[in-house]
Amino acid sequence: MVKVRQDAWSHEDDLLLAETVLRHIREGSTQLNAFDEVGDKLNRTSAACGFRWNAEVRNKYISAIDLAKRQRKEMKRNQAKQNNLKPFVQAEYSPQQEENNVTQIQTVSTQNNITFDTVMTFLNNVKQDYHASNQSKTAIEQIEKENNNLKEALEQANTKLKKTEQQLETMQEDYQTFIQIMDRARRMTVLQDDHPFTSPTFRMDKNGNLEQMANQAKG
Repeated sequence: MVKVRQDAWSHEDDLLLAETVLRHIREGSTQLNAFDEVGDKLNRTSAACGFRWNAEVRNKYISAIDLAKRQRKEMKRNQAKQNNLKPFVQAEYSPQQEENNVTQIQTVSTQNNITFDTVMTFLNNVKQDYHASNQSKTAIEQIEKENNNLKEALEQANTKLKKTEQQLETMQEDYQTFIQIMDRARRMTVLQDDHPFTSPTFRMDKNGNLEQMANQAKG
C-alpha cells in the first residue's frame, strides 16, 4: 500500500520521531532506519520523516543528539571490552571472576538507566518548552487578531470621514450658490429702488378724448 499522508505533524508524532532517531543513534544504527521505523508506525514515507526531522525537529534536540552519540561510543567501548573477555567466558569461572563480571554488568546497566532517565528528563523539558511556545503563539495570534480588528475599525472611520468631508464640501458649494443668488436679488432690488414705478396720468383734449401724458421725473 502506498503511504500518503496530507495531515500536519502533531506534537506526539514529533516526539515519536525524536525518540526513535535518538534510540537508533544510541544503538549505533542509522537515521534512515529510524525514518523507516517511524514511517511504518505513522503511515508516512521515510522521506517525509527525514524531511520533518531535518527541517523542524532536529534543531530542538541538539543536546540529546550529542548525548546519544556519547552513549553510542560508550556502548562500543563496552562491547569491545566484552569481546576481549570472551576467551575467559568460555573457560571455567572462579567465584571471584564471576562476582567481578556481575558487578561490571550491573555497573553498565546502572549507567545506561541513568543515561536513559537523563534523556527522558530532557524530552520532558522540551515538551514543557513546546507547550510554553504554543501559549506564546496563541497570545501572538490573539494580538494579531485584535490588531486586524483595529485596522478594520480605522478603515471604516476613514471611510466615514471621507463621506463627511464630501458632504461638507457639497454644503459649502450650496452655500456659495445661495449667497450668489441672494446677492443678485439684492442688486435687483437696489436697481428697482433707483427707478421707482409711477402711475400714468391722462388729460382730455379739446375733442373730449383722453390722452396719456408723459411722465416727468420728480425734481
